Amino acid sequence: MSDPQSPITANPWADLRQFTDARIALGRSGVSLPTSAHLAFQLAHAQARDAVHRSLDGPALSEQLSAAWPGLPGSVLQLHSAATDRNHYLQRPDLGRRLDIASRDSLAPSEGTLEERPFDVAFVIADGLSALAIEQNAAPFLAALHPHMAGEDWKVAPLCVVRQARVAIGDEIGQALGAKAVVVLIGERPGLSSPDSMGLYLTWMPRVGLTDASRNCISNVRPAGLRYADAAYKLHFLLAESRQRQLSGVDLKDETATAVTALNTGRGNFLLK
Repeated sequence: MSDPQSPITANPWADLRQFTDARIALGRSGVSLPTSAHLAFQLAHAQARDAVHRSLDGPALSEQLSAAWPGLPGSVLQLHSAATDRNHYLQRPDLGRRLDIASRDSLAPSEGTLEERPFDVAFVIADGLSALAIEQNAAPFLAALHPHMAGEDWKVAPLCVVRQARVAIGDEIGQALGAKAVVVLIGERPGLSSPDSMGLYLTWMPRVGLTDASRNCISNVRPAGLRYADAAYKLHFLLAESRQRQLSGVDLKDETATAVTALNTGRGNFLLK
């Protein structure tokens, strides 16, 4: 019920706000948004813009990644896309999908068949459209994934950190490293409630020229979204299925617990209350 002394007219849907980060039931002051809601929107917009333009601290991230996944061969590789800077990257998405010449030369090219590829999986950590998402989520996620794979016979390639990168750059890197599968951890396009969302993209037999139909995506990995443990469980399942069936993308389905089952466990329908 609205406070008769308050200049804010409450919205009757206000109780539903506990179930979503979406901007619903904000109330009104006269014919306008309340000042607090307007300022919160401006802050969220500024945070999203900052996330897009933020530079990735590669060396600091490399230390975190090495600690999150001990025993990997070699040091963390620092790579760069063909986009020379952030403005170039935002204006030319195509350049973010390919390595620059120096990075390409630093990797030993491999055109091998399935049997000739020495690694089972390569992990590519890319800034994407939110370096903040990678700095906050990449290392904790890999730390959650490591126990799932540590006791299995996975040959993991050296980790790669890539600046000014798009998802498809993982295909070139995975092919050059000789990996049977590549997983790209990338900062997703910031939303007005999620400037720190990380996406995971799995591709079997990566090679330049593949389309999104060849990838599996796990989205919104962050503490306020899909938890690290849940994302690690899903990716491990998809990796195991991809290796066994030698495919990915539209032909590989996530058969872990459905979202509906997970949401309804121990909870009623709030619409019926």
